[in-house]
Amino acid sequence: MLGKFSYNASYCLIHLKEPLMAAPSTVTEVPTLAGFKLDRRVWIIVSLLILYIIWGTTYLVIRFALEGFQPYWMMALRFLVAGGGLYLFLRLRGVPNPTLKQWRSATIVGALLLGGGMGSVANAEQSISSGLAATLVATMPLWAIFYSRLWGRVPARGEWIGVIIGVVGVALLSLEGNLQANPQGLFLMLLAPALWSLGSVWMNHLDMPAGFMGSAAEMVAGGGVLVLMALLKGEPFPTNPSAGSVASLIYLIVLGSLLTMTAYTYLLQNVSPALATSYAFVNPVIALLLGVALGGEQLTGSALIALPVILIGVAFVFRAKQATFRSSEATTNT
Repeated sequence: MLGKFSYNASYCLIHLKEPLMAAPSTVTEVPTLAGFKLDRRVWIIVSLLILYIIWGTTYLVIRFALEGFQPYWMMALRFLVAGGGLYLFLRLRGVPNPTLKQWRSATIVGALLLGGGMGSVANAEQSISSGLAATLVATMPLWAIFYSRLWGRVPARGEWIGVIIGVVGVALLSLEGNLQANPQGLFLMLLAPALWSLGSVWMNHLDMPAGFMGSAAEMVAGGGVLVLMALLKGEPFPTNPSAGSVASLIYLIVLGSLLTMTAYTYLLQNVSPALATSYAFVNPVIALLLGVALGGEQLTGSALIALPVILIGVAFVFRAKQATFRSSEATTNT
């Protein structure tokens, strides 16, 4: 959603050699393919690759979709269709409808993650490159540290080190010519991960629907908020989009929303949080490479220096969170 490298390969291998850290009550049944059960590690690797690669491509695909759609309408259609389809499928499978309180929670989360987060990304990509957008989105775990303080969580020293390094990386990236020429795009791309992180942290303290229904309700509610934002901004409804922009929107709906959310939900239920969210390392690299190779985008030296600095900062945060997670697991098991 809101790129990725060799560090992740070794990181994944390390964790796949260890017992996967998920509470027994949250581990889902191993999926089957053509009637055959596959090893759970295979599904974990497949799910990680889906997040690493497909979420990394969505930034460039958003830019292509903007050729025929206004930003808020494009994101509204993306999440209303994806979320509505998933909601109907789950209801037909007998999943209970969310309560009114759960719908309110889903609306809060959807407004922050999808309306403020993804809506800001789409608006920013009208003036800045998709690779730079993905790089700034990589700061999302750094923002989450600040919001955790609102609920009484004290960040570890390693997390604060990561924040400081990440801020230095963002400062370096702000020197990139494309961002200096488009201060509004820079502001939107700083706002997007800030709102996405707030929604992600707040979600843990709200009464959200369980499992995939939570994703469906969030996308439906967030899509509704995006429609309201499009109307308030005065965006014209798309009536004659190009074939390429329609194909890009379909890609975002099917692969960039339904498939990735399914993989992400599976990972959250079966592996440690650090491994499930490790896509934050990979997506910027995928997005930068695709932007240059397929989108004709150009990068300056400041962007190439800023990206590894930001990702080093994110790595510090993940390492500190992983140490905290293992410590809490050991305390629970004693």
